[in-house]
Amino acid sequence: GVMGRQIELHMRDDESTPAVGVSRANELIAEGVEVIIEGWNSPVTLAMQPVINRAGILDLTAISKADPILSGEGNPLAVRFNSSNAQDGEVVAKYIVDNSITRVAFMTQNDAYGNGAQASIQGALDAMGHDYEVVAEEKFPFEQADFRVSLTNVKAADPQVTIAINANEGLGMPALIRQHTRSRVPGQLVAAVGTVAPSVIDVAGEAANGLIGADIYFPNVEPFASNPVNQTFVAKTEELHDYTPDKFMALGAAALQVWAQAVEDTGSFEKEAVATRIRGGSFSGTILGDITFGDNGQLNSNHYLFDVVDGAIVVRAGN
Repeated sequence: GVMGRQIELHMRDDESTPAVGVSRANELIAEGVEVIIEGWNSPVTLAMQPVINRAGILDLTAISKADPILSGEGNPLAVRFNSSNAQDGEVVAKYIVDNSITRVAFMTQNDAYGNGAQASIQGALDAMGHDYEVVAEEKFPFEQADFRVSLTNVKAADPQVTIAINANEGLGMPALIRQHTRSRVPGQLVAAVGTVAPSVIDVAGEAANGLIGADIYFPNVEPFASNPVNQTFVAKTEELHDYTPDKFMALGAAALQVWAQAVEDTGSFEKEAVATRIRGGSFSGTILGDITFGDNGQLNSNHYLFDVVDGAIVVRAGN
C-alpha cells in the first residue's frame, strides 16, 4: 500500500473516443480516486486533461504521445511516461539521414497524434539540414483497417522508405503491415516509434518480418534485462497472466510505482505536492531503472532501434 492505505484499482475503458474518455474520467472522479493514469489515444487524453484538472486530481499520462499534452493548457501539472512525438521524430529522422534516404512517403493517422508525429519527423529532418522529398502522403482515421487504395498511391510514388504512423495496434497497424507487403510497395517500411508491440507482430504474421521500428522499453533486453525490479515485474506478470509484458504494461506499472514513491516522499496525496515531486525529479529502483523527468513532466528516455526477424523484435547493437 501507500501511506498506510491499500491501493485500490478502479478501471475504465475510454474506447479511444474523446467523449467516452471524458465520461469515464467523470465516473472515476465521482468515485473519489486519488490519481488517474491514462491514456492510449492522444485526442482522448487532450479531452480528459481539463476535466481531471478541474477536479483537482493528479493526471498521469502513460501512453499518449502528442506534444500539446505537456503544454500546460489542459493540465498545468502534466506528467508523461511514454516518449513524446518530438523525441520520436528525432529518432526516425536520424534513421533517414544515416541511410541517405531522400524519397519519403507517409502513412499517417489523421489526428493530434499522427499529424504531430509526422510534423516532428519533418521538423527534425529540416533541423538536420537533410535534403529530402515527401513523394506521397496518405491520411486515415484511427478506425481504418483497409489501406489498399492508399498503398497503391504510395507504391506509384516509388519511395525509398514509408513511415507508418498508426496507433491502432489492435487492428490498423497489423492490417497496414500486411497490406504493405501484399501491395509490394518498394523501399523499407518503418513504423513510428512505439507502435509495434509483440501483439502487433502476432497479428501481422510473416508480413512483419523486415519491419524496422524503435521503442524505449523491452522486457528482456539490456539495460532492462538485468534490472532486478524489472525482472520481478516480468516474472510476476508472466505468472499472473501467462504473458510477457510489453512497453505499454511496463509504463502503466511504472506510473503507479513512481506515483506511490512520490506520495511517500512528500507524505501527501495532494496533487500539487506529488506532481512537483515528479516533474524535474529523479527516481531510483523503478521498472525502467533509474529515471529522471524534465521540468515539463516528460520522462527522459533512451530509444532503441530494432528489426523484426522471424516474428521477434531484435534490438540493434550499438543503440
